Amino acid sequence: MNERERKRLLDKARRKSGTIGTELPETVTVQGTEVELREFVFECTRLDTVPEDERERLEEMKRQLKRERLARKQRIAEADISYETGAELVESIRGIDRALTALEGVDSPSYSTKLREKQKQDARRLLSLVEQLPD
Repeated sequence: MNERERKRLLDKARRKSGTIGTELPETVTVQGTEVELREFVFECTRLDTVPEDERERLEEMKRQLKRERLARKQRIAEADISYETGAELVESIRGIDRALTALEGVDSPSYSTKLREKQKQDARRLLSLVEQLPD
């Protein structure tokens, strides 16, 4: 692959919009070990909150996926590979990015939950101000 093709593939791998419409891979090989990625992500997203004993497992998976993503980008940037192999690596990076996005949102509250909490805080502040008004 020539340098222009390499640069184009690296640009595709960097774009966050590339994960839109990308499906989670069924499995991914992370540092030589095959991981049932889709099953792991669905298992985590089904939970309302992540229990303490599962939190470390979740964080470790995110760290491993980030390392694997970086290793694949470095392979595109530095290895003597064909354009087709590089394109396959870009697609696998997009799948990893999709999984990371899903895992990052696992333990954070939804937008509607955040909005309700903000409304409650605002109501408390307003009530506090009203209570401070002179009679």
